Amino acid sequence: MASANVRIGQQALTVLDVAFRVPCIFIIDAIFNSYYAPGSGWAGTAGKILIRVMGIMVSSVVLVLSQKALFKFYTLFFAVLLGVVAVLINYYAISHIDFYSAYYKAALGFRLLPRNGPTLWLGMAVVQLLFGMGYVVLLNIQSVFAALVVLDVMIPLWGLIIELPVDIRQLIAVASGLALALNTAVCLALKLKWFYYSCRYVYLLVRHMYRIYGLQLLVEDTWKRIRFPDVLRVFWLTRMTAQAIILVYVVKVVRHESGEHSYLTWDVFWDLFSNLIISGCDSTLTVLGMSAVISSIAHYLGLSILAFIGSTEEEDKRLGFVAPVLFFILALQTGLSGLDPEERLVRLSRNMCLLLTAILHFIHGMTDPVLMSLSASHVSSFRRHFPVLLVSLCLFVLPVVLSYTLWHRYALNTWLFAVTAFCVELCLKVVVSLTVYGLFMVDGYYNVLWEKLDDYVYCVRSTGNVIEFVFGVIMFGNGAYTMMFEAGSKIRACMMCLHAYFNIYLQAKNGWKTFINRRTAVKKINSLPEVKGGQLRDIEDVCAICYQEFATSARITPCQHYFHALCLRKWLYIQDTCPMCHQKVYIEEVARDRVPFNNNGYVAPGGDLGQFAEPGGAEAAAAAGGPEPENELLEDNDSIEYDEDEWGTENGETPIEEDYINDDTDSNGD
Repeated sequence: MASANVRIGQQALTVLDVAFRVPCIFIIDAIFNSYYAPGSGWAGTAGKILIRVMGIMVSSVVLVLSQKALFKFYTLFFAVLLGVVAVLINYYAISHIDFYSAYYKAALGFRLLPRNGPTLWLGMAVVQLLFGMGYVVLLNIQSVFAALVVLDVMIPLWGLIIELPVDIRQLIAVASGLALALNTAVCLALKLKWFYYSCRYVYLLVRHMYRIYGLQLLVEDTWKRIRFPDVLRVFWLTRMTAQAIILVYVVKVVRHESGEHSYLTWDVFWDLFSNLIISGCDSTLTVLGMSAVISSIAHYLGLSILAFIGSTEEEDKRLGFVAPVLFFILALQTGLSGLDPEERLVRLSRNMCLLLTAILHFIHGMTDPVLMSLSASHVSSFRRHFPVLLVSLCLFVLPVVLSYTLWHRYALNTWLFAVTAFCVELCLKVVVSLTVYGLFMVDGYYNVLWEKLDDYVYCVRSTGNVIEFVFGVIMFGNGAYTMMFEAGSKIRACMMCLHAYFNIYLQAKNGWKTFINRRTAVKKINSLPEVKGGQLRDIEDVCAICYQEFATSARITPCQHYFHALCLRKWLYIQDTCPMCHQKVYIEEVARDRVPFNNNGYVAPGGDLGQFAEPGGAEAAAAAGGPEPENELLEDNDSIEYDEDEWGTENGETPIEEDYINDDTDSNGD
């Protein structure tokens, strides 16, 4: 029970922390969106600029305060606000309210009850008493001074009881307000010491973190500490809610005056929605707020899909980060907040289409590993396969439907071409994934070693990668055309450079490197001696990679270890060393009288390698013993080279086991 109360208290503090930072965003947004007349002279212009700068600075400082300092600031703020409201109520009641009239009609047309003066005076006294007590509690004033402050707030109401003249009552109200203002100024002056040390502590902390962790970690820590995404999300939703209420009220009043009773028709609803969306991205802060809302939607969408397909990968939970970043980049790239309202709506819808295709690509990246895992592990449960196949089917159907709809509604342009290219690329990736999935499922169904499976999978994926590379080049040309003839900007140029580097250059480089590695591995496998037929029975061993017996043939490495050709080829795709002893796998002119050992130390009869070769195999082995074939396998495998100190010396020298025994004996003797 106690832990539940603590958790509820922490959640309440978190809600207050976010709620207290939201007004700062409203103030900054209002200052950036406000306009002033430049014809008021240089002094007036400088004053307005100074006020705007001070407002932004103060709001920014309050925004990044710690939770404790933020609550302290709002405590003082609410105390000052209560004092101001109490003074204004006193002055307004004394100057304008007639307590002995039948009723009082306020400025907005609402009748204020009760109807008799004494009862109304008593109600105001209760309100002022509450305001005075709240003021005292928030400023933490001592008991004697607290009573004086409450009495000062209540004094102007006593003038109503004894029916003093209006001038005297106003003078008393002004004197009471000045006394309360003086007390507030003294209390705030006493807080200056706390304010100074708080600012100094924050400055030292920021400087310390900057020196140790750098600017990036400092910004990330501040971003998380003030819960900036939640603040932006609440700011945007609050702004949209307030504007929606105002728009609905205005539409209701206008249509009621025109005699129309049903005011929420489809056309009216669409107009309201369009106006809200247009106003929801009219500045940089509102675009950030919309990005935060998109982040929340994408995050829960990604978690739902991961739970549906049964994935537990942590990297796949980044959809809530990728989606808002892409949306914000698209907004900056197209200048969304600076466009006219109608053009802004069109541009926003286009950006949303591009964002949707990007999200679908990311979802495919989430489902593809699960699909491959299920097919490679030969899981036979239909319940495990159905969710992933259903998501893959949706990833194929949705781009087709989207492209079909857009082509029937819009004429061909660079934006429609880009969306269509992304949709076709996604359909191609889904087809490639399902094809590889089908190949693995067929391999698992027949339960027979399919030596060509790896080649088929490589051909399918290579074909998909080549087509994807072609689409990347086409998209680069489309972006270059858009930048030169339609809407060029520095952000678009930077994004094109990033696209050219990551999606074109690196993809081509990695693809070519993979191709060279595979070709080199095949050459090396073909250059190794092969054992076939009945000679395999003399080996009496298993492949050290797959731990399966040699059924048809085996390949012999220069270090005299035996492997399946397919297993060794897959190993050589990654490392150019023997899986057993980590020697380089290449053929050179070695002494033919070296005794060949198999994986278990079996000595071949006669000690001649030619025993295990088919007729003509000796010539092939001799031919293979020529110059070293082209070796461009992963060049960063130097850390896995053969080390004599680690693996022991070669022929005739003391192996490492004897050194270990001798060292152990010496240590025992000591």
